[in-house]
Amino acid sequence: MKHTNGKRHFSTQESTFYAIGLNYKKADAEIRGHFSISESAQKAILATAKTEGIEALSVLSTCNRTELYGFATHPSQLIKLLCEHTHGTVEEFEQVAYVFEGDQAVSHIFKVGTGLDSQILGDFEIISQLRIGFKRAKKMGLLNAYMERLANAVIQASKQIKNETEISTGATSVSFAAVQYIMARVPYVSEKNILLFGIGKIGRNTCENLIKHTKNEQITLINRTKLKAEAIAGKFNLVVKDYSNIQSEIAQSDILIVATGAQKPTISKELLYLKKPLLILDLSIPKNVATNVTDNELVTLIHLDELSKVTDATLAHRQSQIPKAANIITSIEQEFKTWAENRSFAPTLKALKNKLSAIKEGEIDNQRKKLSNFNEEQAEILSNRIIQKITTQFANHLKAQNGKAQESAEMLRTVFQLNDEINE
Repeated sequence: MKHTNGKRHFSTQESTFYAIGLNYKKADAEIRGHFSISESAQKAILATAKTEGIEALSVLSTCNRTELYGFATHPSQLIKLLCEHTHGTVEEFEQVAYVFEGDQAVSHIFKVGTGLDSQILGDFEIISQLRIGFKRAKKMGLLNAYMERLANAVIQASKQIKNETEISTGATSVSFAAVQYIMARVPYVSEKNILLFGIGKIGRNTCENLIKHTKNEQITLINRTKLKAEAIAGKFNLVVKDYSNIQSEIAQSDILIVATGAQKPTISKELLYLKKPLLILDLSIPKNVATNVTDNELVTLIHLDELSKVTDATLAHRQSQIPKAANIITSIEQEFKTWAENRSFAPTLKALKNKLSAIKEGEIDNQRKKLSNFNEEQAEILSNRIIQKITTQFANHLKAQNGKAQESAEMLRTVFQLNDEINE
């Protein structure tokens, strides 16, 4: 398990800011499923956290990652919360997990929220899920000023990157590229008959993208195992036909998408009795559509390799946008960290002002006893102005320390013996 320490300006007196979780990089789909958190479970985690005295906590759970962000005395508090409300164990978590602390926890959330840590680079759907998590935390009274400011900063970075870079343009999955290809080349696609043969992972993803982007309600599914096709069709209210009807279904189709997992072609020219043009997209590896289908003049055949070129080019373009996105993140992240650092030494400055005021009161009282003509009002005004100037000078010094403010603040506390005042 990766455990990384950051600077301690992010800590409250008793707790530290952490980001703990697991994602697609080390945890496979089965393990991620063990730690998946439903909406009701997310609420239960927040409710339990509140009873255990955790001051701030937010939950994120998607198909690719599960993460908790919050303040705790030790990351084990958050890990225990996660495991108590999911099917995962601490031992299983430790095999694939990461724990970020302080500044590095902040940097991690910026990467997640802006799509730089996503399985598909530039995924902007993640920011809406993060926002929902922070809103739920706020509604339950578990979003302190630090985390609310952080949430707003990440949202700001996401918006700016979306507006000022091209990191989310183009298709990066074969299934999405297939749908984009269809939409770009088939007029009135919402009115066309589409036949999807095979409902493996690519088939299912293609089906979802077709429904989402084409608004087509004339999609038919065929699979060698009809029950599997019916399970998918029920989810989207689609038509399922028997495999024995494939020849007649192809004849009625305008678009045939083949996503079967066979080792030999499942579609050949012998199955084609066409009276109108047919676009065939073969999304299978190895190829599941025989090249002889192009002997039929009505057929246009597009294979996975051609669509992969589109996605490779898109990914390369997205990657070229990373430096620009990183600069935006660095700027907004630094603003947040400066705010957090300034906020962290505010109690020290307040204690210093109180200490100087106490010294002032003692000296004024002393001078009042010594001098018969002592002008107490004038001394009060003059002393207050000096205290304000000294405090301001220290505040400006701490703000200009660029990461060393905590050392200066600690020296200030030592010289003026301020720790007792801060703890009161």
